[in-house]
Amino acid sequence: MSFDSRFGRVSAFGVGTIFDWRRLLWVSVVAAALPVPTRAERELTTDRPDATESPFTVEPGRFQIEASVAAYERDRHNPERDDTRVTMWNVAPVNVRIGLTPASEIQVVVDNYLDVEVEQPSTGRRDRRRGFGDVTLRYKHNLWGNDGGTTALGLMPFVKLPTNTDDLGNNSLEGGVIVPFAAELPAGWGLGAMTEVDVIRDEVDDGYDAVWLNTATVGHDLTERLAGFLELALEVGPGKPALSFNTGLTYAVNADLQLDGGVNLGLTRAAPDLVLFVGCTSRF
Repeated sequence: MSFDSRFGRVSAFGVGTIFDWRRLLWVSVVAAALPVPTRAERELTTDRPDATESPFTVEPGRFQIEASVAAYERDRHNPERDDTRVTMWNVAPVNVRIGLTPASEIQVVVDNYLDVEVEQPSTGRRDRRRGFGDVTLRYKHNLWGNDGGTTALGLMPFVKLPTNTDDLGNNSLEGGVIVPFAAELPAGWGLGAMTEVDVIRDEVDDGYDAVWLNTATVGHDLTERLAGFLELALEVGPGKPALSFNTGLTYAVNADLQLDGGVNLGLTRAAPDLVLFVGCTSRF
């Protein structure tokens, strides 16, 4: 049995955990080759904690680290309607964003340490796998709205590299493209929306399938530093549709540091029943 941890891409960055030194070295080499960052003029914008990516990019020469300390996922109600129970811990999944030009950036998304347990109480079978997940390389280009305006649009092609251990992925090269959109709404509300097309390895491992993900989120400031969001995410593909309702809070510590936390609730059997996460974003 293999596990596909693609759904955990909304999680972020953590501290004080185990990292694969080869991946860390790779990111460090890329970072060292770029210019020394200068003080940012743009407001901090993040690709977390909701599933909707933002169309905004990091300024050239700047770095932004977005991570979950940990994300917990539980699934008991599956499309097959059997008694399979899946529990997953994703420890310190991280997205390293590096500004290239005023309108573009590269991202290195690493699942880091995964602990997945699959149980079938009726048969007494239990399968537990632990190890490192896959690495995804993404390029984001802002088409408009980076430095002003009421709307913004971006384009994000990406490729997933099968770097996982202990069969914690499908061991296949996959990719796709994301189109994120943002708009200012009346009364201080903000809208985010995203459409994404993925090309993934099929379950019988003899070809590829297309998966279409669409999300919409609205957010509002609750205080000067605290904000909240509400989101719907729908994924359709070869199997049953996966629909989830997501909500959470963000807290701006300062201009370059944001804390967050939230919950994703599965509304259909194909979506995980429950996902809990706590994380942060830091810009340098």
